[in-house]
Amino acid sequence: MFQYLVRRIAIGLLTLLLITFLVYALIRHMPGTPLTMHASVLDPTKQISKENLRLLERAYGLDKPWYQAYGLWVGNLARGDMGQSFREKIPVTQVIGRRLGPTLLLSGTSLLLAYVLAVPMGLYATARSGTFRERVLSTALYMLYSVPSFVAGLLLLTVFYQKLAGTPFQLPYGGMRSEEHSLLAHMILPVTCATYGSLAYFARFVKSNMEEVIRQDYIRTARAKGAGPMRVLIVHAFRNTMIPFVTMIGLTLPGILSGFVILESVFSWPGMGLLFLDSITYRDYPVIMGLTLMFAVLTLLGQLLADILYAFVDPRVTYS
Repeated sequence: MFQYLVRRIAIGLLTLLLITFLVYALIRHMPGTPLTMHASVLDPTKQISKENLRLLERAYGLDKPWYQAYGLWVGNLARGDMGQSFREKIPVTQVIGRRLGPTLLLSGTSLLLAYVLAVPMGLYATARSGTFRERVLSTALYMLYSVPSFVAGLLLLTVFYQKLAGTPFQLPYGGMRSEEHSLLAHMILPVTCATYGSLAYFARFVKSNMEEVIRQDYIRTARAKGAGPMRVLIVHAFRNTMIPFVTMIGLTLPGILSGFVILESVFSWPGMGLLFLDSITYRDYPVIMGLTLMFAVLTLLGQLLADILYAFVDPRVTYS
């Protein structure tokens, strides 16, 4: 196991280097710079002169070729310095740290609800396979999975914020708190939109894997020995379904912190997704690279966690 972890970490570091190199090259070749994007929103009579623009580029390190600037960024990162935000003039770690709480609150709640509800729904659909109720449930899940979350968000805002304005059923729009509504009220719509797609996918995932497992020989053997339907379904079948399920759990780790870019924009939720969109809009290179690094690390850790959990769930798998 130790040699396996060392090899995976070495491959992960090389992957991180390649990802950050490509992303840095791409963002430095996007039209506009942090200085020109900021100047574009200023009063036309107060535009920055070319001389002052060159001085600012030198001060921010934008006068260097992108590959030299990338080398400086990697060197600073090795010393634990992720740079300073061009837009907010504070360290990138502080910029990201302020958005962690809202993102964890939204994505963590939605993923927890999706997992808690998806497993019993998937088991119920398997136990009632072929019945009218199962077909209604499967059709509803398929329809939910087909509707983009931002479309559902706009529809819900139209109903609960606009149409029901002034009634006890009105729900707030934008931010996390307001004078009229609590945090819980602000969370209802974004959490709903962030949950239903994952819920539909996870429930269908559990059902499809369960239907494959219950056709195995050992399931027929358990039934022949007199095991009850619930015991066969949960103890024998679902236990083996956990093998691909825990793999999926590990792969969802990056989604906990990466946020929902479009969804957070729709609801003006101050999380990581909205920060990522704003940093691209304003060409805030240090923040973009900080977020890219964090998302890449989480993705690699999620894959490693999935492999480790796979070995714990399935005793046939070993990394020694």
